Amino acid sequence: MNKFEKLFSVLPDGVDAALITADVNRRYFTGMKSSAGTVLAFKDKAYLIIDFRYIEAATKKVKDAEVILQEKLFDQLNELLKKHGAKTLAIESDTMTVSELNMYKERICEAQIVSSSALSEAIGKLRIVKSREEIEKIIKAQRIAEAAFENVLNFIKPGVTEKEIGLCLDYYMLRNGAEGLSFDTIALTGANTSLPHGVPGESVVKDGDFVLMDYGATYDGYHSDMTRTVCVGKPTEKMEQVYNTVLEAQLKSLEFIKAGVSGSDADKVARDIITKAGYGKMFGHSLGHGVGMEIHETPNASPSSKHIFEENMIVTVEPGIYIPDEFGVRIEDFVIVTADGCENMTRAKKSLISL
Repeated sequence: MNKFEKLFSVLPDGVDAALITADVNRRYFTGMKSSAGTVLAFKDKAYLIIDFRYIEAATKKVKDAEVILQEKLFDQLNELLKKHGAKTLAIESDTMTVSELNMYKERICEAQIVSSSALSEAIGKLRIVKSREEIEKIIKAQRIAEAAFENVLNFIKPGVTEKEIGLCLDYYMLRNGAEGLSFDTIALTGANTSLPHGVPGESVVKDGDFVLMDYGATYDGYHSDMTRTVCVGKPTEKMEQVYNTVLEAQLKSLEFIKAGVSGSDADKVARDIITKAGYGKMFGHSLGHGVGMEIHETPNASPSSKHIFEENMIVTVEPGIYIPDEFGVRIEDFVIVTADGCENMTRAKKSLISL
């Protein structure tokens, strides 16, 4: 069963056709990376209508949809809707703008547009559980990121800047197989490490500083995500105590996660440990989030999460403690949920490294 067939198996009765225009969803279903293109799917067949810039590549790449050169898009859509006898057309309510919806309502005459969340929810159900092929791509992205970590450890020393550390990570990943970066690399040092999503600047690494790096690579459309905090020189007793608290919170969460547990309960495991150590108010973000074709996907692991983990979901485990004007620590792995536990895709060392 291909992805289009799976889509219609979870769409509600009464949906005759599905219009997919979001870049990430179009790539999910076709495997084709592009900045444009329209997918029109029916129960028995799917089409990718795409312009001249991509037509040659699409013809070679796309297997599960017929590729059509875009000429007059709305005429082509109406012709296909009529050909398949479709009376209803579902759109991606989560990503389509109001102006786009109004345009489709004006131009589509062969089917009634269903602007409910049915299609977006159905796509979400498919994307939240990863296939073996998807997992293998995510692991490849992660191995690239981990190799960059090993490389940057030889670069970090007193005198280098946050920007230089970030560039070192980025260059290595792009030079060694990454399609792109998962997000703008975070590389922080000293007191800046207390900023969970700080922006790398000209701050210089000093002896005794923590250096926090949060980054990832993409491989064939799939993301990796990891955070490591290392020390340049000898850490203080407080730095070691905070680091070990974060590490304990992460390890206990990893032991807890399995199919059937909730994201909120997983978050509570880590949060209770950090709170008991006296740093509860300094752990202000959630424990984790899903990762796939986007860096932040469902499920999430937060105090308010209602997600119940299922086999082959992917979630990050990234507790942290951030002490304003002093330092911060975050340790992040990401895992594949299994029936009786989780498989950690992150192999990078996480006991405290002193450079």
